[in-house]
Amino acid sequence: MSLQGKTMFISGASRGIGLAIAKRAAADGANIALLAKTAEPHPKLSGTVYTAAREIEEVGGQALPIVGDVRDGDSVAAAVAQAVEQFGGIDLCVNNASAINLGSIEEVPLKRFDLMNGIQVRGTYSVSQACIPHMKGRANPHILTLSPPIRLESEWLKPTPYMMAKFGMTLCALGIAEEMRQHGIASNTLWPRTMVATAAVQNLLGGDEAMGRARKPAVYADAAYAVFTRAAREYTGHSLLCEDVLLESGVTDLSAYDCVPGSDLGVDLWVDTPNPPGYTGP
Repeated sequence: MSLQGKTMFISGASRGIGLAIAKRAAADGANIALLAKTAEPHPKLSGTVYTAAREIEEVGGQALPIVGDVRDGDSVAAAVAQAVEQFGGIDLCVNNASAINLGSIEEVPLKRFDLMNGIQVRGTYSVSQACIPHMKGRANPHILTLSPPIRLESEWLKPTPYMMAKFGMTLCALGIAEEMRQHGIASNTLWPRTMVATAAVQNLLGGDEAMGRARKPAVYADAAYAVFTRAAREYTGHSLLCEDVLLESGVTDLSAYDCVPGSDLGVDLWVDTPNPPGYTGP
């Protein structure tokens, strides 16, 4: 199955994982409507919604860059309407926008708590809600939310603020899966087993040392592509891990995604091991 001619609406795709997912779909000739806040260059973050659009078009897709805030329902509705007007409908909805703060309940002020839950939970809800009417009746429509499996063991219940925001995304996605099952719209979540080389890892989680223990964003992009090309009516309601999806799709060598070959990979939150059970390498 190809994504040629499909239309993706993705939030927060001006850089990193979101941009990688958008470019992987664009390589098939997909249309990409990307909603992001970054209109001007940021001193610590590369890329804007406009530079991302150029990269998408360079690999073969059509891009519609839109500046907006996923927390603003009117902004999201207008963005989705703009995408539908230009491309005729929506086949793929990707909830990528996210904010991170790993502080404890004693350290994270309410303003930052509201930011994370506004972007993660409200944003996932608002983007999905706006896209769904335009996905009904499409061939193989998928909603993909970039959030973790819900783990209730004590070690995974902290940090409280970030945990609540990310689990909230997953609960939203799983609820949508059940509500949209009758309409044939798939809703799944996707999360990496290891750290992925992004600005967040570079700036917040350990700099160059952490980047050297990460996998490339392509691990997320290729896994997302594999999800999008599965039958929506049959493949919904799952909390997926990137590496597991890739192995199920026929990938045999995960080391190709390592930023530094042979490095001791850093395991992501809500995951126990960097590789699926039974995986022994190439």
